[in-house]
Amino acid sequence: MPRLVRLYILSIAIGFVLALAFTGLLLALDVASLRHLVFATRGGWIAVLMLVVFHTVLFSGVQFGIRIMLMAGGDGPRGGLRRPLRRHIPALVPSSAPSKR
Repeated sequence: MPRLVRLYILSIAIGFVLALAFTGLLLALDVASLRHLVFATRGGWIAVLMLVVFHTVLFSGVQFGIRIMLMAGGDGPRGGLRRPLRRHIPALVPSSAPSKR
């Protein structure tokens, strides 16, 4: 299996675990009375399933993006140029418009 596909599958697995934990915390802490809504309605499990699926998409995308960005470590300079800062003294420019005093 190609390395990038393996990385993507691993990111999906990490995103799924994070989504389960996040949805579990949402229900356990009863954020915005979500636990009450889920258990009080007949189709509440569908809402929990949708939360898990959409959070999986979100968290796996973030995981994959972070991993891809970390792979791009180049050999060039990092952190900008290493030159000392020069102080610039602002010059006074005379105005061409007369003042209204």
